[in-house]
Parts: sequence; C-alpha cells; structure tokens
Amino acid sequence: MRINLTKEEIVNSIYMQIGYSKKISENLLEDFFEIIFNSLKKNNKVKIAKFGTFQVRFKKSRIGRNPKTKEKKVISERKVVLFKPSKELKKKINKNYEAKE
Repeated sequence: MRINLTKEEIVNSIYMQIGYSKKISENLLEDFFEIIFNSLKKNNKVKIAKFGTFQVRFKKSRIGRNPKTKEKKVISERKVVLFKPSKELKKKINKNYEAKE
C-alpha cells in the first residue's frame, strides 16, 4: 500500500510544530517551492544540506516506441529535473535495513 505525503499534510505539520497560522504556514511552503522553482528555471542547482541536490538537465530529441503498439514516435527535446539525494538522506532511509544485516 502506497501512502503519499500531501502539501496539506506538510502545511499542517508546519502549523503544529512552529505554531504559525495555517495560512502563514501555507504561504511559507509556497514561497519555499517558488524559490526552488525560480532557481531551477534559471538552470541553477539547488543544494539543500543533508537532503539533496536538484538540477535541470537538457535531453535531446530521440526516437521512442510505444510498448503496446510498437509504434515508433519522436520524443521531443526537453528539460528534466533531476534529484540526487545526499549521503545523510540515504543513510536515514536505509537505517533500518543496515541494522538487520
């Protein structure tokens, strides 16, 4: 079963931990996302210590294939956002698995 963390849940968490109103908490989160978005739009890397790095990469146009119909189609050139987790984030995520070994 997959459970997703929603923006509303993040806002509620900020509200509960910091004590700002929900509207201020939502604005704070929106501003945070906007800063990241604007930086990526300018092709800058966004490095968040102990979390990871976001960066934009350009992909050239290429020929792809629909796996169902086997029909070939041109995939247009585009920019994609990459995320590389930090060592600390990887450690925290894998902490329970390392203890079992």
